[in-house]
This record gives sequence, structure tokens and C-alpha cells, in this order.
Amino acid sequence: MLGPSARMTAMGTLYLVATPIGNLEDISQRALRILGQVSLIAAEDTRHTRKLLSHYQIETPLISYHEHNKIVRLDQLLEALGLGEVALVSDAGTPAVSDPGVEVVQAAWQAGHRVVPIPGPSAPIAALVASGLATQPFLFLGFLPRQATKRRAVLEQHARDPWTLVAFETPQRIGDALEDLEAVMGPWRQVALCRELTKLHEEIVRGPVGEIRAQFDPEAKPGEYTLVIAGAVDDPRWQEDTVRAAIQDRLAHGDKPSSVARQIAKESGWRRGEVYRITLEEQ
Repeated sequence: MLGPSARMTAMGTLYLVATPIGNLEDISQRALRILGQVSLIAAEDTRHTRKLLSHYQIETPLISYHEHNKIVRLDQLLEALGLGEVALVSDAGTPAVSDPGVEVVQAAWQAGHRVVPIPGPSAPIAALVASGLATQPFLFLGFLPRQATKRRAVLEQHARDPWTLVAFETPQRIGDALEDLEAVMGPWRQVALCRELTKLHEEIVRGPVGEIRAQFDPEAKPGEYTLVIAGAVDDPRWQEDTVRAAIQDRLAHGDKPSSVARQIAKESGWRRGEVYRITLEEQ
């Protein structure tokens, strides 16, 4: 039988448990089992996590682990790992993805503990696969910067990336983010705006960013947003859905079909006759 000192130096397991991003049914049986068997759960917001645990009648002790205490909590969590198993969860989705967790994972590895991911819900992946845009390669940007100048700088940095971009945005800033995106990448860049994924008021809107921004009312659309942005293409020729969207927009502003065809052919890389044919179809 191990003595107290031997037990204190034993290696434990840190489980990174993905939790629902909205719908409580989106949690695996394995995740529920792990949450019920560990000796401690480190949660971004214990009040939020307690609702999940109560729903599934799990009574494991909770401790807070969030952005403002993540450093001071490290020793306490490492001590708990020395005694057994600990689960780390965020308020929604996979921990350490735009949420606290990286520091404790690094500390666990350095201390010789075992780190085990329990995969599950992830807002970036859910938005990406539902967007209809290319799923590989893609780049996850996390939350866009709060300040407009820094946000535009990030968008300008990635404006010519060929891969799909995925970013989080708050309801308070989504309108400004769409405006900056249109200004930096142009009105015809394809995007998917994903709101409240897996929740009651889930909504996914897809199309040219200029068109989406023109129709978007952020005050009437509260909730969490995931923005998926099409990558830039080396071929300057526009996709047909982009050509049709541009034609519809200019016809709606009263431009004549011949003028629409001439201007869009100049911008899109399409022959004028092709654009004129589509213009007549869109009238």
C-alpha cells in the first residue's frame, strides 16, 4: 500500500472535455462518464457548468478556472492531478480553443501527467462544415480584435490567404466586423454568417459579404457569431454565383442591362456576352 508521500507524487490524468455549445443533447456518453468519475472539474464558470451537471445528475466537485485566475490556479490543479483525475471544461465547446486551458495543459505535460482529449462540440468546426465553403485547408483566427484598426489589420493580413478563414465575433461588434470585411476584401467575398449554432434560434446566412451586410440588422440578431470567410483565389475570374449577385444588385439600382454587362465583364473576368446573357435571365 502506498504511503502519503508516494500518493502525492503519483501521476494523474487531465481530461479536456468538450461540452455542448447550446443543445444539451450534444454531449457524448464518454464525456458524461468522465465528468462523473473524476475527482474534480475545473470550469470556466462554475454556475454555467453546474447547470449541465445537474441536468445529467452529476455531483462531481467544481472549481473555477478562467481568464483572471488561470495562473494562480495552476498549483492547485497540479496538486489535484497528483492525487488522481481532473477534468477541464469551458462554458461551451472544446476547452483551450479561444477559452482558458493552454497553460494548465502545458503545466500538466511538464509535470509528467497524462493529458487526454474527450472530443465533442466545436463551434468553428460546426460552422465550417455547414458553410458550404472549402473545408481544407482552413485557418481559425479566434475572436477578431476589439479595436477597429487592429481588426482591419488582421483582415488585411489574411486578405490574400487561399484558405478558408473562421473567426468568432460578439453580437456587439458583428456589424462593424462585416463592414471592415467588406472594405478590406471587397463586397463579393463569399462568407457564411453563423448565429446561435445548435440553439433554438440557430441561423446560417451565406452569400457575398456586401449583400449580407446590407440586409443585416445586428440589433435584431442577438447571439454568438461564427464567421466563415472564403479564401482568396488565384484565378481572378469570379464564380457564377458572385456574377449573378453583382448583376442582381446593379439591376436593383436601376442600371441598364447593357451597362451592367459591360461593367461586370470588366471587373469579373467574364466575357461581355456571357454576362449579358445572365443579365437577361436575372431581369
